[in-house]
Amino acid sequence: SSRFFSPPLVVFLGETPRRSVIMFGQLVTGPPGAGKTTYCVGMKHYFELQGRRVALINLDPANDTAPYDAAVSFDELISVDEVMEEFGLGPNGAMVYCVEYLEKNLDWLLERLKPLSETHYFIFDCPGQLELFNVHGCFRNIIHTMMNEWHYRLCTVHLSDSHLCCDPGKYVSALLVTLQSMLHLETPHVSVLSKVDMLEQYGDLAFNLDYYTDVMDLEYLVEHISADPKMAPYKKLTASLCEVIEDFGLVRFIPLAIEDEDTVSRVAGVGGKGIG
Repeated sequence: SSRFFSPPLVVFLGETPRRSVIMFGQLVTGPPGAGKTTYCVGMKHYFELQGRRVALINLDPANDTAPYDAAVSFDELISVDEVMEEFGLGPNGAMVYCVEYLEKNLDWLLERLKPLSETHYFIFDCPGQLELFNVHGCFRNIIHTMMNEWHYRLCTVHLSDSHLCCDPGKYVSALLVTLQSMLHLETPHVSVLSKVDMLEQYGDLAFNLDYYTDVMDLEYLVEHISADPKMAPYKKLTASLCEVIEDFGLVRFIPLAIEDEDTVSRVAGVGGKGIG
């Protein structure tokens, strides 16, 4: 009698077929001083306490003195200092060049992530130049390649320093930067107010912390800003910007103190839900 065999979907020569592995990770973004590197180290420690293996990936070609042992470091491929010296570019121009270079040489990154992909959760420590995540397309293209072609499940954790809440104008700017990053990168997004344990050093807030994390009723903020004679001429502009933020309704912050396990756990939990 004839025997019929279903042909394998994938043929592995010389090794046992294995199920495809789903890779998970976080892209940590935010302006300089927001606490990205401290967050990466703290989140790695948190996951390891849960029994999870974590690989920190340094995607900042200007950060050659990261205070952690990076599993992969961008400056092994190219560094900002090298580009500045070779082409006479400034720091920002050199940074853009480096990221564009990585986009054209993604095989380099893939080959270094492959040995870790079946066993590790990835945390990507990203540069602080906001134009890379809000305007320029190179990092978005890299991220979309990782998600759509390499099948990584990634979320973006965007950090904003909580001291910006002490200045209503800066807080509105932080909201706009966060919203623009969400719309530009098109990834699951976790918005974080970092360093909330240090807020007392900057004086009293105009409203309680929940007001700033929930991002609702921004008209109260507009009135508070316009009470300042220097800011009063910009009341209509501020009101329009706040209206845009509320119309999208996407930005909500999670407060984080990296040494507080409860807040770290909440950020990790929301990020985990975002990527399944």
